[in-house]
Amino acid sequence: MRPLALPALVFTLMALAGCATDKRNQALNKTLMSYASAIRWGDFAGAQTFVDKDYAAEHPMSSIEQGRLQQLRVTGYDEGSGPRPDGEDDVVQVVQINVVNVNTQSERGIVDRQRWHYDREKNKWTLTTGLPDFSPH
Repeated sequence: MRPLALPALVFTLMALAGCATDKRNQALNKTLMSYASAIRWGDFAGAQTFVDKDYAAEHPMSSIEQGRLQQLRVTGYDEGSGPRPDGEDDVVQVVQINVVNVNTQSERGIVDRQRWHYDREKNKWTLTTGLPDFSPH
């Protein structure tokens, strides 16, 4: 009976580790899909809820910025190759976003370099780079 105990313990520990990874990946996929949906539909207030609380506190969105966002309609959101790991609890993703200014009807594209961090205690991913910078450059 004892010879089976060690392999059973190893199998159990591997299964638990796999469950944690699956849970984390599922949380990432759900978060990225929900965030992308909020941006695609122009729900910038909803997208703001994905931003890390510390970042949001350090970089509050002014009413002028909020007004500018209301003038935009997102016409494209391309995640490219998707997220890639960048450390143990971080992923990065480069997204091409196309927007049209409803007043001028001019379209432009921006590149949004996103960094997402995983909080193990809350099983939650947060955006540590803030909302995309849609200001014309």
